[in-house]
This record gives sequence, structure tokens and C-alpha cells, in this order.
Amino acid sequence: MAIMNEYLRRLRRVAAVGLAACVLSVTMLQQASAQDKTADETPPPPDPDKVTLNFFKGTEVGGLVDAYYDWYSTKADGLYRNFDTKHNAFSLSMAEVWLAKAPAADSRLGYKIKLAFGPATSNFITPAADSSMTNIQEVYGSYLAPVGKGLQIDVGKFVTHNGAEVIEAKDDWNYTRGLLFAWAIPYFHTGVRLTYPVNDQVTLAGGVINGWNNAVENNTGKTVWGQVVLKPIPSLMITQNYTGGPEQAGNNSDFRNLSDTIVMYTVNPMVSLMANYDYGHDTVVGISNSWQGIAGYAKFQANKWVAIVPRGEFFKDGNGWATGIVQNLKEGTLTVEVKGVDGFLWRIEYRGDFSDKSPFLDSAGVAKSSQHSISLGFLYNFSSKS
Repeated sequence: MAIMNEYLRRLRRVAAVGLAACVLSVTMLQQASAQDKTADETPPPPDPDKVTLNFFKGTEVGGLVDAYYDWYSTKADGLYRNFDTKHNAFSLSMAEVWLAKAPAADSRLGYKIKLAFGPATSNFITPAADSSMTNIQEVYGSYLAPVGKGLQIDVGKFVTHNGAEVIEAKDDWNYTRGLLFAWAIPYFHTGVRLTYPVNDQVTLAGGVINGWNNAVENNTGKTVWGQVVLKPIPSLMITQNYTGGPEQAGNNSDFRNLSDTIVMYTVNPMVSLMANYDYGHDTVVGISNSWQGIAGYAKFQANKWVAIVPRGEFFKDGNGWATGIVQNLKEGTLTVEVKGVDGFLWRIEYRGDFSDKSPFLDSAGVAKSSQHSISLGFLYNFSSKS
């Protein structure tokens, strides 16, 4: 009996040790499994190649060719025109290429590089100090800050926010640029630009820049600007711009101020209207100068290929600040636009320019109070996003 009891005690000890070993083994397996699971759930480090690919995935590659033929009644090169000036000649106005990526919530960095070539680039009123930037129409970096709906910050050189018209004729309603575009507003700025969409009806923008048409600063002051864009209803857009600051070389005291107002209204899919008013003031060597003008446009879209666009303008150069003489200028334009295959655009245009003085000279040197022209504009553009 004693032998039997001893045997049972040993058997219990062996069973206890075995049970403990089993429990320990199961625990170790569970820990190992948990570690493996945690390791599986840890995201791998980002692939640098994929990050780079995603950044450039949204990049647009584009280009533009703009050529024209002008015939002037004076039989001399056109006056008060900026990008189409040559009489009785087929001419290249400009060629552009660009790379652009707009920042977005899933890729907050962006950029734009737009290069321009041709005679038009010399008409951007680029100071001699900026000659290295003549062919760089725009170059800036962007960041979409995670503030509210997204605050976009652009730093570099960019085209002006002022005016109803832009440098590229393809984005204008007429081929020739109007008096206000040529004489009332700047072409470009260098500095910082902020844009914030408050909601679907209101967008705010503003910034600090060197000034009008200068990449290299000509004084130690800075120009500031602000913009409010209102869309009270989908068919109506009202834009109010202000730009002000010292613009004279070596002079921080005399400010140039510009107010620019644009109203666009879509009557229906076939009829659109637009108006632009500018008022500017500057003090140069103690002399007060002011200029103002108004432009009106109507676009009648006959079908998806053909549009007719009349434009009328009045520009008052009260002190000769813009054109060099005190005068009132008027112009009337009638444009017929024909769209061909994708990217091709033709515009046939009559324009008459009129002054209360006689600034226009014909080929014989005779002064005239008016200038008439017929223009043929040939435009081709492409974009990787179209």
C-alpha cells in the first residue's frame, strides 16, 4: 500500500509539471502570435518612388502658339497695341510651354513654371534689371495649408490679378488686348500670394509684392494687394481688386494706387456679358497723375464652333501718365471666333481706335485721330489635362 501511495504522489508531480509546461507553451505561443499580428498591422515605410510618382501624377504639361496677321489703315505698325503691332505681315506673337501642379488636400505641394518666347515677351515691360527673367512668365511654388477649406500660399513670380483680360489670347473673348489691359494695369508681380475660399459664394486673396512688372525691387518699400470675389448666384461673378504701394525707383513715399472692378454675368448658355472699370493714381516727381477707363463685352455663342464678340472701351489718360500725352482714347472691336478641332482657334477681328488728339501717324508721317485694323489670329494650345 505504501508503494502504491508513493507511486501516486510521483504521478501527480509529473502531471503538475506537464500541465505547467503546457500552460507556459500556450502563453508563449499567444505572445508570439500577438507580436506577429502587431508587426503585420504596422504600416511599411512609404516608398520614395511612389511618393515622387504621386507628386508628379497631377502635373499638367501644356503649350501655346499664337500667330497673327494685321492690316492697319495707317499702313504703319499699330499704336497703342501691345502684342499685335506689325502691319501687313504674318507674325509670331508668342509661344509658351508650361508645367503646373495645383496643390490638393492629398498632395499639398504644387508649382508652376511657364516659359514664354517671341516678340510679345518684350512687351511685358520688364526692367533692365530683370532681363534674366524676360522669358519666365511665371515661376512659383505653392503650398495648401490645412486651414479651414484650405489656404493656398504661392511664392514667386505670377501674372497680375487685375483686369478682365489676360496675356494668353485663347483665354480672352477677343484676339487683340484692350486699352485697359495695355495701359491701365500691370502684367505681373513677384512676391507672396494668398488665396482662401470662404465658401461657394466668397473667395478672398491678397499678398505682398515688389510692385508692378518687376522681379527685382527698385526701392525698399513693398506693394500690397487684396481681392474679393463674390458669386451671389451661379450666373453672376463680381471681382474687386486693390493694389497699392511705392513704385518709383528709390522712392518709398509716393504711392501708386489702383482699383480694378470686374463684373461677369451669364444670361444663358448662348449669351454672356462682362464689364471692367479701372481707376489709378500715382505721384511722379511731385506731380499727381490719374487714369481711368471702362470696357464692355458681349459674347454671343451661335453654336459650339462659332461665337461673335463685340467690345467697346473708353480710356482717359488725364495727365499722359500711361500713353505719354493727355488724351481720351476709345476703341470698338468686333470679333468672329471659329473653333476647329481640339486646340485650334481662329479669330477674325475688326478694330477701330479713336483719340481726341492726333497721335496716329500713317506711313507718310501724317498725323491721324483714328486707326483701323483687320486682324487674323491663329491659336493652337495643348494640355495633358484636356
